[in-house]
Amino acid sequence: MTVNSWQGFFDSHAEIYDSNVFTGNTLAEVDFLVEHLELAPGAAILDVGCGTGRHSVELARRGFAVTGLDLSGEMLARARARAEEAGVVVEWVQGDATRFDLGQRFDAAICLCEGAFGLLSAADDPWDQPLAILSNISRALRPGAPVALTALSAPGMFRRWSDDDVAAGRFDPATSVETSEMPPREGSDPVTVRERGFTPSEVSLLFRLAGLAVTHVGGGTAGDWGIRPLKLDEIEVMVLGRKVGEPVPV
Repeated sequence: MTVNSWQGFFDSHAEIYDSNVFTGNTLAEVDFLVEHLELAPGAAILDVGCGTGRHSVELARRGFAVTGLDLSGEMLARARARAEEAGVVVEWVQGDATRFDLGQRFDAAICLCEGAFGLLSAADDPWDQPLAILSNISRALRPGAPVALTALSAPGMFRRWSDDDVAAGRFDPATSVETSEMPPREGSDPVTVRERGFTPSEVSLLFRLAGLAVTHVGGGTAGDWGIRPLKLDEIEVMVLGRKVGEPVPV
């Protein structure tokens, strides 16, 4: 395994990423972000784990100044091509969401569809990795700036996995981390990856530690976004918040 197997996974997966069913709701998702983050015209937005740029490009198309950050060079290559095709300008940055400082402050930030949050390398701690990402996002925001995040839902994980999965090392109930072998595309060699799920209270605590006040926490699975409670079987939890302070020292 590489130091961060997710980089290798997404480099290989980039060419087929946009064929995933969860990528088909971009327009509705951006409508939601503009409304519920109350984005001002021309606002500077940071997209952490931007992937192939589907949210970044649509936001840029609507007149926002967008910076997209991603670990995968191949995903960013797809994002650049998407922006060029759409005739918009987006600043693309290749970098690690747990270690970045872009030298500017943004009016809003998004981190969606597990673009980075909770996607663990072999060495990542299940608490330190997500807190580092949220702390970096917080430092990059102006006071009062909104943030939207979706993450894997731990309640859904607990309902899908079994005691046999725990015994086999596929799921750790102590950390809500699932470990699996995933082929980036058909016919390719599988890559070992680790994904962490979160309860609403856990991710709300992480927001607080990062200097972010939660304004909403609930369900946020792709294709079913809304200001609503979390359904126990769904895949993703959504958290909306605002920058209110500075991250706690760790």
